[in-house]
Amino acid sequence: MTTITRFAPSPTGRLHVGNIRTALHNWMLAKQAGGRFLLRIDDTDAERSREEYVDSIRADLAWLGLDPNGEERQSARLAHYEAAFETLRAAGRVYRCYETALELELKRKILLGRGLPPIYDRAALALTEADHVAKAAEGIAPHWRFHLDHDEPIAWDDGVRGAQKFDPAQLSDPVVRRADGSWLYMLPSAVDDIEMGVTDVLRGEDHVSNTAVQVQMFTALGGPVPRFAHEALLVGSEGKLSKRLGALGCDAFRERGIEPEALVALLARIGTSLPVEPIADRDALVATFDLSTFGRAPARFDDAELERVNAAIVHQLGFAPVRDRLPSGMDEAGWHAVRPNLSHVGEADEWWRLVTGPIAPVDFTDEDRAYLDEAARLLEWGDDPWHALTAALKQATGRKGKPLFLPLRRALTGMDHGPDMAELLPLIGENEARARLESAAR
Repeated sequence: MTTITRFAPSPTGRLHVGNIRTALHNWMLAKQAGGRFLLRIDDTDAERSREEYVDSIRADLAWLGLDPNGEERQSARLAHYEAAFETLRAAGRVYRCYETALELELKRKILLGRGLPPIYDRAALALTEADHVAKAAEGIAPHWRFHLDHDEPIAWDDGVRGAQKFDPAQLSDPVVRRADGSWLYMLPSAVDDIEMGVTDVLRGEDHVSNTAVQVQMFTALGGPVPRFAHEALLVGSEGKLSKRLGALGCDAFRERGIEPEALVALLARIGTSLPVEPIADRDALVATFDLSTFGRAPARFDDAELERVNAAIVHQLGFAPVRDRLPSGMDEAGWHAVRPNLSHVGEADEWWRLVTGPIAPVDFTDEDRAYLDEAARLLEWGDDPWHALTAALKQATGRKGKPLFLPLRRALTGMDHGPDMAELLPLIGENEARARLESAAR
């Protein structure tokens, strides 16, 4: 059976880092099995859904390289949910309720006050048909709940959490349809998973109780129950659930100069027993993806770790992928010269100024100025002008180590550190290099 996973965001805002991690893991799960990864836009909430967010979700997945094998929109599938609802109604698995939000909250508080679980009391099941007619005459429309079967426990083998077992009598019958006819998450999601052939549902552990309810929905609708896995949620580096994580999206990472490969490498491994490494090869990451390595402890997202991975990824990037993001005039040799000094590709412009100039003037001692004057005289151009120059200066002056190299670097770049001079000097060019040496010697 072909493995089919899905990522099902609601277009009510931008994707944040937790959504991205869920999408990535579903993509990896499908990719590893040679299966299909579907994008499902859960846009049944017409009031809050925005087309701009649909566009941004697609753009973010494309930036991350998580290309779906198909896309569906719930707003185009309302007839499917209506048909499923009628099936459940005919089977007596949904029922009408009329409690207001305030009434439900009061019931909840009373139960909690008695030390009881705040479960819906199914009072609406006692209503007669005459009661329903009276409500309709008053203009009061019902909302609908799914009737959980209390006869058997709900159980599944979770891909991360292991054996799971729920007593349905300890769960509230969930509302599946509002009084205005609109849908809540549970039923449309189950209908879609059945009709789209979803075999594996990988999502956050905050959905575990939803899964218990949906297992019965799958059965009531006559569909196969997918394999479920619930991964631990992300926390910040301080070890607490962080509101800031909910604001971290692809746009924020792009603005910071984070490479998509770095974000993928980090999110692929955090929360698992595998080490976070700067692996840019997606196939290598996919090959090691294994739900058995996922831990139950919260997955810690650390900005400092992301920056470390990003710098290491940048150091692996070839010229072609970054060509359009480099300063004018920088060729492949220039990229290779400055790349080891970068944490972000955008920093290349700063280092390229060492080639194009002007460079910052440096104050030298009289002894160093004489040394630089000698350097300008001994400079000869060839295949490796830097090593030729330093070898000649070492022989002529007896200098070695820092006194040999540092004045030259300062005179040629205006800095105490930077790219390998053997790569940088040919980019500066013979005439400019001699002019800089002579200027520093004055």
